Amino acid sequence: MAFEWIAAYLDKRKFDLNFIVLNPKESILETQLKEQGYNVQHIACSGKKDWPSAWWKLYTILKKSKPDIVHCHLQQASILGLSAAKWAGVPIRIHTRHHSSLHHVYFPKGVYWDKMINNLSTHIVAISGEVKKILIDWEKVPENKIWLIPHGFLLEEFSKTQTEAVQHLSDKYHLQYAFPVVGVISRFTEWKGVQYIIPAFELLLKSYPDAVLMLFNADGDYAKEIHALLNKLPVTSYRIIPFEPNITAAYHLFTLLVHTPIDEHSEAFGQIYIEAMAAGVPMVCTASGIGNDILEHKKNAWVVPYKDSQAIADGIQAILKDEKLKQEIIQNGKQTAKAFTIETMIANLNNLYETN
Repeated sequence: MAFEWIAAYLDKRKFDLNFIVLNPKESILETQLKEQGYNVQHIACSGKKDWPSAWWKLYTILKKSKPDIVHCHLQQASILGLSAAKWAGVPIRIHTRHHSSLHHVYFPKGVYWDKMINNLSTHIVAISGEVKKILIDWEKVPENKIWLIPHGFLLEEFSKTQTEAVQHLSDKYHLQYAFPVVGVISRFTEWKGVQYIIPAFELLLKSYPDAVLMLFNADGDYAKEIHALLNKLPVTSYRIIPFEPNITAAYHLFTLLVHTPIDEHSEAFGQIYIEAMAAGVPMVCTASGIGNDILEHKKNAWVVPYKDSQAIADGIQAILKDEKLKQEIIQNGKQTAKAFTIETMIANLNNLYETN
């Protein structure tokens, strides 16, 4: 939703926004932007075989339109867009860094492209302090080139009462007699740490036999390992949900949420932290991405060590057994989330664009 929000909230009196989208075919995003009255140009691109023609089309568009600023997102668009913009003479070339240590740890060849993108950019938006740290310490980007602009959210979408929608989801997922309901919103990939949550939940079942573990976005390259762990649980004690369209209502099913990336740098941002806080759901979590900047143990979350199932289980038990602590975490979390409004993000982008 970030592009639609930027289009909707950025000051149209100051900025003339135009969008160029690289995609194999027209997307929902393009349709929505066009419906808002924006000029949107689509360049068909489905991989490296299309890069030469896509680059030339980008260069031609930018050379003719002569924009003051080009702002790119994601790797392919940044490689092509920033290089075309440089050749076309665009003075301000920005990219938002949406990943953290992913390429360093899992795809070393990707670091070459990251460094190329960094060099082509006149300014880089880091979405968390951890991303900024990696850019400076791991990739040797000058600090004065980096702008720290965290993501912003329509927080009221998570905090508003959705009684009927929540009841519908409770019925849909057969939660009438479940307590506690432990929520996880995470892809099945190794660095997300779901493999440490499941043994913790198994420990929890000894004290709370009616507990239910809800796994949303439940698919990914680590699915085989995750399913092997789930097979050790009673089949009625968990729900596997690859996709739920009303995720804002789903938060209100949870007694608490668990989010445990395996180190401080795997998450680039980690919107789960903000969404859970805004929804008033207490968390047991590790600190990764934006979590390093905002989490306070026993204040706005129960923060646990990395890769520690016992600590996760202990944290869940602590929140369940101490209502005063639970309510303090909820209220402090709501206050923390207020720093991440869409208005704050847009104000920071306005400042970036106007300053340069």
